[in-house]
Order: sequence, then structure tokens, then C-alpha cells
Amino acid sequence: MSSEPECHELEKVTIKFAGDSGDGMQLTGSMFSDESAVFGNDLATFPDYPAEIRAPAGTVAGVSGFQVQIGSVDVHTPGDTADALVAMNPAAFKANIRHIRKGATIVIDMDAWTEDELQKAEMEEDPLKTDLVSSYRIIQAPISAMTRETLKETTLDLKGKDRCKNMFALGIMFWLFNRPLQNTEKYLKKKFEKKPDIIDANVKVLRAGYTYAQTIELFSVNYKIRPAKIKKGVYRQISGNQAVALGIVAASQKADRDAFLGSYPITPASDILHELAKYKEFGVKVIQAEDEIGGICMAIGAAYAGDLAFTTTSGPGLSLKAEAIGLAVIAELPLVIVNVQRGGPSTGLPTKTEQSDLLQAMYGRHGECPLPVIAASTPGNCFEYTLKAAKIAVEYMTPVILLTDGYLGNGSEPWLIPDMDKYPPIESRVPKINKKPYMPYKRDQQTLAREWCVPGMPDLAHRIGGLEKDDRSGHVSYVPQNHEFMVRIRAEKVERVVELVPDQKLIGNKTGDLLVISWGGTFGSLLTAVTEMQAEGNKVSLAHINYLNPFPENLKKIINNFKQVVVCELNLGQLHCILQSQFHNTNFLKYNKIQGQPFMIGELKWHFASLLAGDDL
Repeated sequence: MSSEPECHELEKVTIKFAGDSGDGMQLTGSMFSDESAVFGNDLATFPDYPAEIRAPAGTVAGVSGFQVQIGSVDVHTPGDTADALVAMNPAAFKANIRHIRKGATIVIDMDAWTEDELQKAEMEEDPLKTDLVSSYRIIQAPISAMTRETLKETTLDLKGKDRCKNMFALGIMFWLFNRPLQNTEKYLKKKFEKKPDIIDANVKVLRAGYTYAQTIELFSVNYKIRPAKIKKGVYRQISGNQAVALGIVAASQKADRDAFLGSYPITPASDILHELAKYKEFGVKVIQAEDEIGGICMAIGAAYAGDLAFTTTSGPGLSLKAEAIGLAVIAELPLVIVNVQRGGPSTGLPTKTEQSDLLQAMYGRHGECPLPVIAASTPGNCFEYTLKAAKIAVEYMTPVILLTDGYLGNGSEPWLIPDMDKYPPIESRVPKINKKPYMPYKRDQQTLAREWCVPGMPDLAHRIGGLEKDDRSGHVSYVPQNHEFMVRIRAEKVERVVELVPDQKLIGNKTGDLLVISWGGTFGSLLTAVTEMQAEGNKVSLAHINYLNPFPENLKKIINNFKQVVVCELNLGQLHCILQSQFHNTNFLKYNKIQGQPFMIGELKWHFASLLAGDDL
């Protein structure tokens, strides 16, 4: 048995769990994150899994990973490079070794380190027999064999026993980073409450992994990360997709209307549909439609009937919904379209993140068809921006597109459960019943919103549909001047949404050498890179935009106060293009990445430093 280990205290640490899709790495990473959240650490996660439902076992294409950064300080990203890696097979090692810092701890399952597995991973030589091993602290653990030994007295078959090996790896990591086991054991008991043999097996293996690390000489050092100093309150860990679902429920309460979600499953947005189905007791109606078009058309019908209507999708689905979005625009019905972006075009990279749907959200419809576009920037504030999208939709009687992305939708962070009394109500313009001819397109003077009249209201019968309407009366009209008026009034209505848009916040000084502009799920990486550069004495500021149409009124003034402006996006420059067009400025620089992965802090800082130095990029 080893002597008492040496314990090092760290401010933050990044850990990566990786293995075959069937090795349970997503669950393992989630459980480690949950335990860390309960312990009080700040954290950010990044699940990364293959697009294939079942890629060939043992191949790099089939590797599923889960990265988490935990800290006693503020954490905004899942980290650039990992300080520790669990690699359940050679393919997981190969796929991730370039993202592991030198000197990091790597735990491998030696039982999977066979000649056959090396060949599947297309490794010409065993990396453990090269000089590579000298750069890392590699711990060769017999994870599969120890799992089977732990469960030799159980009734589980060999396949069932092997399914528990991720718990052995989790136990090792719990010891290595001083995590308690109790909450994870409670979770296992709840998850498998009807399968006591599965509970018993997983708990035994979890404890066995912990004890193994505690007693083996190779583990001479472990680490402590103290709880973070965060705002007091009740927290839960939340993903962006879960936050959108809860935002829908909260919006329906604030609007005093039932919520309706009509959607078709699509990666990475499907979890919103699954999560929202849990909240029927709040008057939520969820329908899994036969296709994307059916989903949005059902939602439009629900909006016409008076429900607070939503539809969720990703890029390909947004394309299919385009014609129906035009119907919601011309009918002037409230509707929120949530687009969880992924890599494209076509099927593209369905499990990877990207920001390539902004131009589609802005312009991807036929005719003059403007609508408000907003974007969330953290997993937690997907809740807030869902509420804001619903408020705009109802109070301006217009469809609204809310953009998130795969990084936000699947990623998670601790979320302070909000006080809902602090959120304003969502006020709808309900018509008053009278005997006069009803004018369905009579508008509010401030918002230009028409009234929300639903079927069954006496004396308020009116026409609705996709044909152009006469101003005020709503009768079908082909009068040229009326069409131009209605097109312009719908556009002006969207412009007036700016009244609900707060001033653009600036992180840093109001003037300086470089302004970084970003939007969407890149916030954590850009915030960390910019604040680190500020601490190093650089005159760099960040404007992260959440309201994309219309822009905040003070954005142009902010931009004019900086010598250089660079727009950072996970696309080829879509916001860059819009900013140039709207502000008639061709001097914006851009920095783009299209790899299905988030920005790394190191690459951002290198680029910003090069710009400040005047290097020719």
C-alpha cells in the first residue's frame, strides 16, 4: 500500500474523458461535472461525440469525448488543453493527444491496449514504446480486468460487467481530484432504482476505482480544487438546451398563455423537445411532427389559436421552415424559432458546433421578410434569451429567431436559479369586443404591433393567410401602394424592436487599440482571451453582441472609438459582412475558424497580439 499522497492545490484544471461511443464517456464526464458542481466548483463542459450512430469500434472516427474545466475561480470555457486524460482505448489516445498539455496525467485502460486495437486506431507503432511517454505522466491501469474482478460474484454477464468499466475510470478521477462519491452514488440509485443489480454493480466498481487509485504507488500525487467564490443562491447544472426548455415554460407563465412546441427531431436541437415534454403540468403542449414543415405549421396554427408558440431546429431544418416563417411574418403572428446551429452545409458536421446560419436567419426567406434575430451566449443565458425572444414576439406580433449552437446546446455550467418575480410580464394586445367593423391590422402607435385576435371571439371575425392584407381591414389586397406600405410597416416594426434592446455592453475601456466583436457561443473564449490580454497591459476591449437585428443603438459609437476592430466568428465572416453593410465601413478585420470546434484562448491571444504589433496577417 502506498504512503499518504502528496496533495497539490490548483485554481483550475481541465479533464478529458474519451473512449468508444459505447464506453459511456458522456455519462462519465457528466457525473464528474455534477459532483464538482455540488462540491461548489465553477465549471464549463464540452461534450464532443461522433456523427455516426455507431462508428466502427476502436476507430478514431468512433471516439466520443467529454471535456470539463473546473475551478475555484471563474471558469468561462472547458479549457484549451487538458491537464488529465482518460483514454479507454488507443483510438481515444490518438484522437486527443495533441490537445493534452505536456506533463499531463494520462490514465489508459491497458486491457484495451492490444495489437488489434492499435491496428484499428491505425497506429503504426505503439506510442507507449516511443519517446512520447517521457512528456506525460502515463498511468497504465487494468481497468477492464479490475472491473470484471470486482463483479465476479454478480449475476451480470460479461457484456454487462464491461458496461461498468467507465465507473472504474470515474472512481480513479474522483480520487485524483479529491471528489466525494456520495452524490454520484445517490444519482446511480435514482437512475437505476428499478434495477438493484445494476446499482450494486456500478457502486462497487466506482468504489473499486477510487480504492485502486488510493492504494497504487503510481498515484503518488493528487489534487485539490477548492469551491469557487460565487454569488449566493440555489444552483443547478444546466445545458443550453435544458435552459431553452425552461425558458419556454417561464415565458408561458409570464405571458399567461399555454406554451406550444411543434418540432421535428434534429441534432443538436432534439434535447429541447425531450426536455420540454417533462412539463405538461405547466400547460405545455409538445408535438413531435412528421417533418420540419409540419412542426412550424403546427406552431403557427397554435399561435393563431392564442398559444405562445415555439419551434426548434438546426440549420437544415431552418431552411425547410423558411416558407412558413414568411407566412408568420405576413400574418403577423408571434412565434419563436430556436436554431441550435451546427456545421454545414447539408448534413455537414451534425454533432459539431458552428455559427454559419446568421445570414440565413437574417435573409433566408423570399420577399421582403425581416424579423428580429437574437443570440444566446452561455448555456445558462439560453433561458434569459428564450424569455426575451418570446417577449419581443408577443409584444411586436412577429416571429423571432433565437440562435444558439451545438457548443451552447450540449455544453453546461452552474446556473443560479433566478427569481422569476424580477422578470417583467409579457404583455399581449388583446382586442376589445365591440360592434364596430373589426380592424385586425389597426396598430399600436409605439410598437406598430397589431392586436392578437384568436378564433371564437364574438364580432371579431377577420381574414388571415399568406396573401397580402389591406392595411387596417385585413382584406386581401393587390393594390400596389398598399403592398409597399405593408412591406415598409412590417420592416419598421422590426426596427422599433430596438426599444427593447439594451445598450451594448463593453468589457474594457471605451477607447483603445483594438475592439474585439463577437456573438453567440464564442463568448467564453473571447472573454477569457481579452481579459487575460487586458491583465497583460494591452488596450483591448470586447463587445459581445446578443441582439443582431436590430443592433443596439450605441454599437456604432462604440466601434468608432477604436483604432482597429476585429470580428471573430465560427464561420467565414457573416457578422463581419452585416456590420460592413449596415455601418458602411470596410475597415473591419475578421478572424474566422470553421473546424467544428470552439475558439481556443491561445489562438485568439496570438492573433490579437499580432494585430496590435502590426504584423501582416
